[in-house]
Amino acid sequence: MRILVISDVEESWLTDHYDRERMEGVELIVSCGDLPARYLEHIETLANVPLLYVWGNHDMSYARHAPQGCISIEGQLCDFHGIRILGVGGSMKYNDRIFGFTEKQMRSRVGKLALLARATGGVDLMVTHAPVRGYGDMDDLPHQGFECFDYYVDKLKPAYLVHGHVHMNYGRVARTIEHPCGTKVVNAFGGHIIEFPDELIREREPFLVPTVG
Repeated sequence: MRILVISDVEESWLTDHYDRERMEGVELIVSCGDLPARYLEHIETLANVPLLYVWGNHDMSYARHAPQGCISIEGQLCDFHGIRILGVGGSMKYNDRIFGFTEKQMRSRVGKLALLARATGGVDLMVTHAPVRGYGDMDDLPHQGFECFDYYVDKLKPAYLVHGHVHMNYGRVARTIEHPCGTKVVNAFGGHIIEFPDELIREREPFLVPTVG
């Protein structure tokens, strides 16, 4: 399954110069945060496929105007055509004006979802805004990743974790890093298409978690 992951900066090839050839075969769009609601709405309308999103640290405006026609997976598990998805947005809390969390708070958020996931068939795709600590993050507090993501990636072993927050023009930032457990950690900055292996897609009991699409 082709999945477009996006975050942090707007791409003209998804709006003013929509590239239908590049988007051919994409069945799902996932936003990792820090993108305007109108931008997500525009992409969802042009692509005409489900768009799932979590909140970035700068997305407090979503409380006033959530992206219409798009689906929030903030703090949720959902199923999309056999792919189990876990969504947790936000960054390290570095002031009171952002959507941010302490390490302890994020561990609690993810821990509850991880328990549910392990009881209902696991997770295939983790969607976060901040990166995993030590895997594509930076040393300053605003751009540090969460250590608990490292712990739960190792426990849940999703095929992918996709995140935003760390801009690839900050320096030597890799698009994809492989976690020791085998999970591919992907920086969605701008826009990037991943090919989710069809052999990893499996049907689960649909009543266990909300189903998207």
